[in-house]
Amino acid sequence: MKILLIDDDSELTAMLSEYLAGEGFVADQAQDAATGIARALSGEHEAIVLDVMIPGSNGIDILREIRAHSDVPIVMLTAKGDRTDRVMGLELGADDYVTKPYFPPELVARLRAVLRRPARHRDQAERLRFGALLCDLGRREVRWGDGPVELTATEFNLLALLLKSGEQVCTKEDMSLRLFGRRYENYDRSMDVHVSKLRQKLHQATQDAVRIVTVRGVGWRMDAAA
Repeated sequence: MKILLIDDDSELTAMLSEYLAGEGFVADQAQDAATGIARALSGEHEAIVLDVMIPGSNGIDILREIRAHSDVPIVMLTAKGDRTDRVMGLELGADDYVTKPYFPPELVARLRAVLRRPARHRDQAERLRFGALLCDLGRREVRWGDGPVELTATEFNLLALLLKSGEQVCTKEDMSLRLFGRRYENYDRSMDVHVSKLRQKLHQATQDAVRIVTVRGVGWRMDAAA
């Protein structure tokens, strides 16, 4: 599986690339913004690891540029305790984050989690419907009526989980395990940010004909206007 590391620390990325090779990944490297964006948009990589701290640029700007053209899964590397970049990155469409200094096995676990596809063991032609909302798992497309609904990879996976539950509640604990491969912690706002972004996009597409309802203290469920 081929991934792209966008990080200016050549020594660190060389060591990480070697580690990733032992885990079944082939890692390409980019050490500046222009190269990183060009390679990220080449379509050659299954996922991207993006360091927010890129000298002479800003990892958030790189993320914004990639997201304007591609929904490739992105895991950010952020400074420990830097919640601003973390939340902003998630708002702009990053799929997950790892704080530096990081434990390589944790990064691998995060990569594998964002690369998972819903129901990959099932018929890839499976389609999920909720009213006029169609989620095609095989084509990884979402449509409302005749129009497409553009989602990031994580938003797509999140919607698929909610649609499979119908009007039943999806708990935060279950969603965190299935989307990110980790237990849900009360201080971790990643899930809330992704749900908020997905909710906004569904509102724009369906004008609240299809909604995500919060069940306080438990999780979320789908709801259709009467």
